[in-house]
Amino acid sequence: MIFNRHKPCSTRFNQGKHRTVSDTSQNAALLLAYHARTKHRFEAYAEGPGQLDWDAQPAPFRHYPGAPVLELPLAAERFEQCYPPGGLTNPLHSRTASKAGSSLWIPSGRGCRQKKPESEIPPDLASLGALLELSLGISAWKTWGPSRWALRNNPSSGNLHPVEAYVLSAGLPGIPDGLHHYDPEQHALEGRARRPADGERWLAVGLSSAMWREAWKYGERAFRYCQLDVGHAIGTLSYAAALLGWEVEAQAVPSETLAHCLGLDRPDDFPPSRYAYTETEEPEILLAICAPGLGEVPVDLADRLAAANWQGAPTRIDASPGYRWPAIDQAAAASRMPPQPQMLRSAAKKAQFPNLPELPPHPTTAGAMQIIRQRRSGQRFDPKCTLDKAAFYRMLDATLPRPLAPFTAQEADPAIHLLLFVLRVDGLPSGLYLLPRTPAGAAELPGELGKSDDRFAGRCPVADVDPDCPPHLNLTLLVALGLPEVQRLARTLSCHQDIAATSAFSLGMLGDFSAPSQDAYAYRALLREAGLIGQVLYLEAEAAGIRGTGIGCFFDDPVHQAFGLEGSRWQSVYHFTVGTPVTDTRIETGQPYPQRQKENP
Repeated sequence: MIFNRHKPCSTRFNQGKHRTVSDTSQNAALLLAYHARTKHRFEAYAEGPGQLDWDAQPAPFRHYPGAPVLELPLAAERFEQCYPPGGLTNPLHSRTASKAGSSLWIPSGRGCRQKKPESEIPPDLASLGALLELSLGISAWKTWGPSRWALRNNPSSGNLHPVEAYVLSAGLPGIPDGLHHYDPEQHALEGRARRPADGERWLAVGLSSAMWREAWKYGERAFRYCQLDVGHAIGTLSYAAALLGWEVEAQAVPSETLAHCLGLDRPDDFPPSRYAYTETEEPEILLAICAPGLGEVPVDLADRLAAANWQGAPTRIDASPGYRWPAIDQAAAASRMPPQPQMLRSAAKKAQFPNLPELPPHPTTAGAMQIIRQRRSGQRFDPKCTLDKAAFYRMLDATLPRPLAPFTAQEADPAIHLLLFVLRVDGLPSGLYLLPRTPAGAAELPGELGKSDDRFAGRCPVADVDPDCPPHLNLTLLVALGLPEVQRLARTLSCHQDIAATSAFSLGMLGDFSAPSQDAYAYRALLREAGLIGQVLYLEAEAAGIRGTGIGCFFDDPVHQAFGLEGSRWQSVYHFTVGTPVTDTRIETGQPYPQRQKENP
């Protein structure tokens, strides 16, 4: 179900011709067929390249030569002064204790229950720089021998980063009105379309996907991974906005309109050709930034930009591709938001988050900005290490939807639940578990798992046997298994990867395909929700002193069979694993922006 919250800074964009009910159902059927086609199976993986030439990898950064460049300040640290001494200790819970014991403020819907920052942070060049730095900027450069690559604050499948970001704004001090491309390599804005000031003040971030970056490595399954990455990016933007006292809201913008707003439909910049599929960017989502003094994003934004002064032309991503995957283009076309989105969510619906207790604070003394910047994908885990049970429960609790960042940025009703392989959690038996993330899931899912499998006959709520387990988690032990068997299952089902078996726990994100079977765009929203949850787990793991890793490669149907699922309504869409990392000391870590270190000595 796609929604627009209809709040003061929210705007519904409906332009273009109508899509018929027949078109909608045909596109939904095409998306379900794409999902089935791109499943990995024991007997064969989804279609992909037979080999990779890493020297010919697509360009990880896109630039717009000819566009005026506005350098953004590396300013995140300076905003810590807006909070009581000690700064934030964790970006994930609604009541955050500083080192001095103060209660800090993170927005909860439109109001707040905690103490506000000592001074409001207005949107301007410096604060926008902090927002983009902490969400989509570079976190470090890695070097191994002659190889050098960038890590970013937003996770990405294979570190390929298909997501491109655009800033649309008016009336912000130090920033020309119009459309700007964000260049994370230089932490700068490239002015694509400038407009004369008209007295309005608003700010939005648009996201697109350069899908060839993922397709180059992952073939037909790449469309899935691009949507997961969009979900990661929405999560990072939401957390970064919360640290500034701002909020991010998804806007219901038809894809055709969004492409026009982001300049992605300009034939002079993206000319049709034999290799256009490597260069085009897929319009994904527009996110309004709600901050002090800002108003609505204008409804006629596309028309306003059409008359703007456009500048710059995009650099090439890949001049000589070796493959093409038409299934990706078909999935993208079928799943775009139509001119009139189906079943927009109402303002009243937004308030219907489950009534959950506040999350307890983490014991870590690390600040939120440190946690965001130190996030990494674990490459190896130490099987000799275990996870404290309280930290495990806390991590699961943080994935439940609350009216806080990042879930206030989500564009659809929660539809993802967690299938858990518990391996090394102190005080819990190893085995298969279920974490339903909504009351409806808690009522329905336990009965859907293992209907005809005697192994599941002894399932029980964990809270019934462990008084330390929060009852509102509705965590269910489906079947206790010996550690070797859980290891075997976890490793095998995640494409035989050791990281799924040497960790403390791993999981599969189980998606409800009821909405995608009726509304094709809901397929994107479902995968993005999985990416959003992945970002929660990434930061939760860092705050707990361990590390997480997203796993895009798994055997889809065998996962369902292992948990006794029947039919096609419930599908595994993303895997994740959390454990104690083993650091590769051969890899050197460098500063994110060494060319600008004099700014922050």
